[in-house]
Amino acid sequence: MAIRHKTLILTFALMLAAGFSADAFARAGSGGSFGSRGSRTFGAPSSTMTAPNGASPFSRSMTSPNQGIFRPGFGASGARGGFFSGGFGRGLLGGLLGAGLIGMLFGHGFGGGLGGGMSFIGLLLQLALLFFLFKFVMSFLRNRTPAMQGSSYDRSPAPGAAPFGGNAQGAGGYGGFAGSASQGSKLDVGPADFSAFEQRLGAVQKAYSDEDMTALRSMTTPEMASYFAEELAESARKGLVNKLSNVAFLQGDLSEAWREAGGDYASVAMRYSLNDAMLDRTTGRVVSGDLATPQEATEIWTFTRFPGGSANDWKLSGIQQAT
Repeated sequence: MAIRHKTLILTFALMLAAGFSADAFARAGSGGSFGSRGSRTFGAPSSTMTAPNGASPFSRSMTSPNQGIFRPGFGASGARGGFFSGGFGRGLLGGLLGAGLIGMLFGHGFGGGLGGGMSFIGLLLQLALLFFLFKFVMSFLRNRTPAMQGSSYDRSPAPGAAPFGGNAQGAGGYGGFAGSASQGSKLDVGPADFSAFEQRLGAVQKAYSDEDMTALRSMTTPEMASYFAEELAESARKGLVNKLSNVAFLQGDLSEAWREAGGDYASVAMRYSLNDAMLDRTTGRVVSGDLATPQEATEIWTFTRFPGGSANDWKLSGIQQAT
């Protein structure tokens, strides 16, 4: 019975590792949830009708919960997160805890994971299992937090209505938030802002498909641009190129909009369709995805700008996958 139990655990870990080490990213943002939401980076966006179950927490962010508000879009690209926010600290902690966890499961004691004969592959399995366990716990905790629901928006609003379910005078009644003053004050966004969010969706995906980093940097914060650059470089290293086309906005609503020291923020849930395929960079052969059949995605995109900026000043600061 014990051997069978250990075999099931190993099989499960292998499945997680296979999903964790996918060949390449596809579409801008599909690599996970990453970026920043200012002082609300570590809080869940409010649920909306487009994304009723909320969003996955950021797995990568340059914002640290142990420091002041980090402004990722404006002159702070050199800032570093805390010990657990990424890089060496998170990797070291994950490796040690993962080794201990699998060591206990396989009967070697908490310190036996690295020396139990599993070698490098075993360590990868341990890290993958710990990663997905962490995501599960965070999702569970997030879903226990009540959130106010926004108002939905279909692609054909009534005459005089603003996009994302707003009204011609603004969208102050959407995306409720109950928090401390340190997390910002409510911000009204209007039709021009919603049009900018929709335009950014298509423009970012096109620039990503064209591997146009100049365009991406003009529409995103330095933090997001750095993540996109990493993804594109990784695809190029593998001899692949991600081709996206026919991006169509389908539905969206405002989750939260607020102003805090240093900037305005707006998080919006968006459901859209697009043709998405990964091609061999040399031959053009489709490796994954489909150039002809559209697929849908639902994500929460957060935008930021200087306080009081115009609709044209919004820059993408974070993407979170809907859960």
